Amino acid sequence: MLTHQDAQINGIRLHYVMAGEGPLMLFLHGFPEFWYEWKDQLNEFQRDFKVVAPDMRGYNLSEKPQDVEQYRMRYLVEDVHQLIAHIGARTCTLVAHDWGGAVAWIFAQIYPELLDRLIIVNSAYPSILQRESRENPDQQKASQYMLTFQSPEAEQILSANNYAALAEGFALNKALSEAEMELYRQAWSQPGGLTGPLNYYRASARSQARATESGGQRTNSARNAGQIQVPTLVIWGERDTFLLSTNLNGLDEYVSDLTIQRIPDGSHWVIHEQPARVNALIRDFIEQRGK
Repeated sequence: MLTHQDAQINGIRLHYVMAGEGPLMLFLHGFPEFWYEWKDQLNEFQRDFKVVAPDMRGYNLSEKPQDVEQYRMRYLVEDVHQLIAHIGARTCTLVAHDWGGAVAWIFAQIYPELLDRLIIVNSAYPSILQRESRENPDQQKASQYMLTFQSPEAEQILSANNYAALAEGFALNKALSEAEMELYRQAWSQPGGLTGPLNYYRASARSQARATESGGQRTNSARNAGQIQVPTLVIWGERDTFLLSTNLNGLDEYVSDLTIQRIPDGSHWVIHEQPARVNALIRDFIEQRGK
């Protein structure tokens, strides 16, 4: 049974759900979701693990700092670090999607000693996404929505017509039932319920602008920090229209122990579309790497 809890983490209040006993398995959701994204995985893996899924800062029932700077990557990574400590775990299996995956990739660079294994679903490695955004016209086109998300009008655009742009433009309404969509609308309609998630994109844009203003010295974070040594599984729905499959090219240069599982008929929302398939791939990987 899932229990809902709150913790004072990294200067803010984070809400999370928890169930089960055993080694920690921590789940990080993406945009524009919340802990509920992982419902099928929480149900499956609570049999063997203590499963925890937070609402990341700015989302749903977690606190929503107003300052865009509070959504920079260093704060997001530290949230995860302190949450693991709060739960009392020494290490964990980290499972992440979309923006949660962006945080998880960096977390694995900075805190490899805290990870037993890393599992990423449709989230590009940062350096590779930079490459694709710079060199691949198709990824450039696929990423155009980010410009809207960074604009001051984003909240108005996305909330119009009962959040139609989020439900239909992101095809969430194809992956979720209407009853589930209503849960998402409730999360989005809270005070600051869209601003927090959108601030991830705004903070990222500011960081990129600062790098450009400093002379374009964009360091390769993976090679500066060393390769990711944590056993890593990447699950990729190949019909993702936001993050193209070319983001997998060259990933083995950054991750020393890498397994890639492609789902040809899965979209960015493969977690919702094929939960049994995703669960089976995760379980097989865990069994191969040991509990």
